Amino acid sequence: MQVATDAVASWGATRPGVTGQFQRDADAHSTFWRRGYDLLAALPEKPKRNHEQARAAETILRTGRESREVFMGRHAEAVYRVLTKDQSVFVRAEQLVYEAANAVPGLVPARQQVAAEAGKLQSDKDGIEVDQGIFFANILARPEPGMHLCHAMLLPKEESRARLPELAAKGAIDFGTAAIARRGKASYVFLKNPRFLNAEDDATLTSVETAVDLALLDPATEIAVLRGDTVDNPKYSGKRIFCSGINLTHLYRGMIPYLWYVTREMGFVNKFFRGLAVADRSPDEMAGGTREKPWVAGVEAFAIGGGCQYLLTMDYVVAANDAYMTLPARKEGIIPGASNMRLPRFVGDRIARQAIMSGRRLDCDTPEGRMICDEIVAPAEMDAALERVVHDLTSSGVVSAASNRRAFRVSEEPLDTFRRYMAVYAREQAYCHFSPALIGNLEKHWNAQQRKI
Repeated sequence: MQVATDAVASWGATRPGVTGQFQRDADAHSTFWRRGYDLLAALPEKPKRNHEQARAAETILRTGRESREVFMGRHAEAVYRVLTKDQSVFVRAEQLVYEAANAVPGLVPARQQVAAEAGKLQSDKDGIEVDQGIFFANILARPEPGMHLCHAMLLPKEESRARLPELAAKGAIDFGTAAIARRGKASYVFLKNPRFLNAEDDATLTSVETAVDLALLDPATEIAVLRGDTVDNPKYSGKRIFCSGINLTHLYRGMIPYLWYVTREMGFVNKFFRGLAVADRSPDEMAGGTREKPWVAGVEAFAIGGGCQYLLTMDYVVAANDAYMTLPARKEGIIPGASNMRLPRFVGDRIARQAIMSGRRLDCDTPEGRMICDEIVAPAEMDAALERVVHDLTSSGVVSAASNRRAFRVSEEPLDTFRRYMAVYAREQAYCHFSPALIGNLEKHWNAQQRKI
């Protein structure tokens, strides 16, 4: 074991300084980081390490992260220019981070390194994906590359555009874990993960964003509706549930990668709020810079975690009188998306802190709940209520909807404010995702060890 300890100490002593010359610094740091990854891989797997081996792993991870912060602090813009050809092309986050692994080896883990950790329990991972968080945090912290990345994530996906003719022909598409259907002037997007009460996980991410893209792209509709599908859980069999938030069982089992958070928050959740960007115009202040429609949510049973986060981006919320909302971040050990920025606009700072940091439940049919929900109806009246709201919002046309949405947004949350928030979120969520506290919270509050996948 002394050999490994000495090797780590010797490696740490070779940490390069930053000269300010990008390629020279990239080459020197790449050699250093790759050696660090090699030393980490040479150790026994995390659960099998003795005390000294665990300390060696912690030293490797800490030293590597510190050096990446310094390097990116000096060269984030240069790295981004390389990856986007001087910002002449848009690259989505989930592609960008792996292209960075090729352009500057060791800056972030390569795809195969992340894949090797993917099959492990969350508690058994070393957390090399924290390096992705450091990467995104530093890109987003710089206004020019950060805004460009936000723009890239607001563009409709190519897969979505490819499915548009199918939607035009069929009027509906079922993606398995999400679906879209035309109903008159509305595009209905359904959340579908019935076994897990319409929870969010790695299987839902792509399908939900595709459905959201199509709802916004479809020229035959004027408004979009978000609703949970029916579930087959014995307690709620045949009933609609809005969303139960992140799949905590999958989180505990290590089945949700860090990249999921960034892709989700900068992708379809931000598209709810801002619409779809176009390539040649700013998606914020400039008229015509977004393609958007009003969004209406129908909340049945509950909107937990991510489900509650969705509501903060909606234009109108109809909720059943027995439904409730929670943001159980304290019990999960993670940051609830952009709720820390958006929830205070609805309920004020005190209630927002109580909801996020103390687990306060907000029943929809209460004064606090009505700060988020526009209309409360009996559960049996939800179908009719949604149809009426769609009719009311479209009967006189929605020509001004995009303009009014944009006017609210520019004053409340301009894209640059979102960028700055995401710079903090990207780094902090990475550390939360791999924190021992997260595992302890899931075991204590979720009985995660006993849950079935």
